[in-house]
Amino acid sequence: MRIILLTLLVFFNLQILLSQEETSSFTLEQAIAFALENNYRAINADREILDAEKEKWAVIATGLPQIDGTVGYQNQIKQPVTLIPSEIAGGPPGSFIPVVFGQQNQVSAFATLKQQIFDGSYIVGVQATEAFLRYSENYKEKTDLEVRQSVIEAYGNVLLANETVSILENNKAALEKNLFETEKLYENGLGDEESVEQLQITLASIESALKNSIRFEDITLQTLNLLMGLPIENNTILLENLDDLTLQQIDFNLLDSEFTLENNVDYKIVANLNEQRYYELKLAKSKALPSLNAFVNYGASSFSNTFSFFENGQDWFAASTLGVDLKIPIFSSLNRSAKTQRAKIAYDQAKTQLTETEEQIRLQLERAKSDYIFSIEDYETAKSNLSLAERIEKKNEIKYFEGLATSFELRQAQVQLYTAQQDFLQSMVDVINKKTALETVLNN
Repeated sequence: MRIILLTLLVFFNLQILLSQEETSSFTLEQAIAFALENNYRAINADREILDAEKEKWAVIATGLPQIDGTVGYQNQIKQPVTLIPSEIAGGPPGSFIPVVFGQQNQVSAFATLKQQIFDGSYIVGVQATEAFLRYSENYKEKTDLEVRQSVIEAYGNVLLANETVSILENNKAALEKNLFETEKLYENGLGDEESVEQLQITLASIESALKNSIRFEDITLQTLNLLMGLPIENNTILLENLDDLTLQQIDFNLLDSEFTLENNVDYKIVANLNEQRYYELKLAKSKALPSLNAFVNYGASSFSNTFSFFENGQDWFAASTLGVDLKIPIFSSLNRSAKTQRAKIAYDQAKTQLTETEEQIRLQLERAKSDYIFSIEDYETAKSNLSLAERIEKKNEIKYFEGLATSFELRQAQVQLYTAQQDFLQSMVDVINKKTALETVLNN
């Protein structure tokens, strides 16, 4: 028995280790598709649509037949006494006899069918739930666009972190080689101590940046996992590289894409708000209309001095009622009028907000186009600057070891190269992100 328990324990621990070390590989498009299915916000947005559908049916059902059943039991512990003239029983005039009417126990069971015939607020309510359902669908669309944008940015940040670590490791190796050679020159009396110290300062800065980049690399990957709906410790492998992904994102045809304002999700959501305010105004006006409802009930009652209602031969007395209720609003001391006016003000505000949103979206589109063009131009500039910085650093390194340049000049060239490297990496990520921002406005 002990051996079986140990075997099960080992197997259980092995399963935990395997689940913790699960590996997944994704291209960018695969990561986006996975996130749209598994992102926590996307899942809840789907539930919002389901909730809106249930809300719609709940409102519709209020206008359909409703059946309620009631069962009641009464036990008159002390039955009321009624006085009747004793003359009825042959007694003297002016005297009374105490009489108890009814029996001590009573059971009744009734079922009532209610049907709404006309209610203006019901019609408006159904229309409002349809508008709310459209809002939930548009909210889901906006959530998907935001998830897509977040995943692309996180994916790019992981690639950026990976490239940064790789470049810093190469820079560190080159600096360590330069420092080793400079120390040998100094030990042999062919160099100065300041040159060694300059390289030590540069190397320390690179080592510190490398350590921070390695930590940041883990954080960016965990962020991507979270956005994709994966455990943050998941071993996720990215199948894209930053250079190829950047080139894929350069598409000037996107700038000429046809833009339809009504397709923009922010516009659709504000338009939904207008719908809701419109139906709120209609609802306020409908409160002045009469409402008509019909009902019919059927049931039976039984009476007994003892609890014998389940025995054979017990008498039950049936009863049924058919009726209609007509409610006519007459005077509310201007309460309904005030509510209608408030609803009208809210509707006017929503229309103004829609106009403002139209202009904001147009401005957002122009800004997104400008930012995208600039990111491509900046990428080309950074790429050229990096090539120049590499040549300058190489020339200064050769001059330094030939004694034609100082260690300070070499350090300046190295710092310039490191800055150009980071600028180039960031420019690639900017191209990816700015294109995504433009696609989001275009709702592509």
